[in-house]
Amino acid sequence: MVSLFTLFITFAKIGLMMFGGGYAMLPILQREIVEDKRWATEEEMNDYFAIGQCTPGIIAVNTATFIGQKQRGIWGGIFATLGVVFPSLVIITILAGLIHNFADLPIVKNAFAGIRVCVCVLIFNAIGKLWRSAMIDRFALLIFCLVFFAALATDFSPVWFILFAALAGVVLKNMGEVKK
Repeated sequence: MVSLFTLFITFAKIGLMMFGGGYAMLPILQREIVEDKRWATEEEMNDYFAIGQCTPGIIAVNTATFIGQKQRGIWGGIFATLGVVFPSLVIITILAGLIHNFADLPIVKNAFAGIRVCVCVLIFNAIGKLWRSAMIDRFALLIFCLVFFAALATDFSPVWFILFAALAGVVLKNMGEVKK
């Protein structure tokens, strides 16, 4: 059984790398939780990412809560969540006191420009991993295309796209099963 301290420390290490928000952390979460700790399977992580996206809050924090709860129940969820947000809380508190004084310095502006580029790469990496695990058949590709083009053409809330994709997944998979 994983200790509460181990959950906290593991997610604090992950939280320390939380530049760019939740999406940028997905590859880090994947590697640490699935490959290193083996606390979840790749399929479970994809489910956690999907559910974490559908619920309020940051996807990485939501995922930490799910994994902590799986490992140690409610207290595990609380400790994992506290672990993942603790480093950000400390760093943001320190930066809030300093950034106003240094925000106009060229070195600070350039550092933030570099961080933004890195975050784009991390998000792209997460998209690649999610793509490989999500595009399992022609039905998934059809749902992707429908949602992608609808998102480009409309201003619907992402909630509607998620609900549509869930319903389409159920209907298309059931139609596929009936044909077999």
